[in-house]
Amino acid sequence: MPRRTDTRQRVVRTAAELFRAQGYHATGLNQVLAEGGAPKGSLYFHFPGGKEQLAVEAVALAGEELRDALAGVLAAEPDPVKALARAVDLLGRELLASDFRSGCPVATVALDTAADSEPIRTACADAYASWQRVIAAHVGDDDLATVVLAAIEGALLLARTRRSLEPLHAVAARLGALLGRPRP
Repeated sequence: MPRRTDTRQRVVRTAAELFRAQGYHATGLNQVLAEGGAPKGSLYFHFPGGKEQLAVEAVALAGEELRDALAGVLAAEPDPVKALARAVDLLGRELLASDFRSGCPVATVALDTAADSEPIRTACADAYASWQRVIAAHVGDDDLATVVLAAIEGALLLARTRRSLEPLHAVAARLGALLGRPRP
């Protein structure tokens, strides 16, 4: 049985997973509570701002987790081309493990709500910016990091819709050229 003290964190984590797979609009609060094992009354106790506040916190959590995973993968490999290829591989493994349901942990929410909710748009932008900073620190250039992130993000979307890792493999194979280095 879940501990009472972790209800808030369970709800945020469950929401992050559901938003990642289904999007903001397709995820109902009752589903979040049921899958998170939380009582109905706990939602507005923990999230007085409702679904929007929950989404902001879920995006922040998902963004931080991916930022930390990227930082770890990149720090473990000094060669930027190999490091980024390993990061792409990590994302591909997560996509496969979810049977292509869970791509980028922020994209689905960003596409669903960025035009409608300033707090959610800001949370999504902050997550992307944190990933871009991690990549920039490794490749040494902010603009190049933006291009790398956009390529990976696009490849994730294509991989998810095609139900194939080929777009991710293609991007990983071309990172050397993008970074001005030979392929590994």
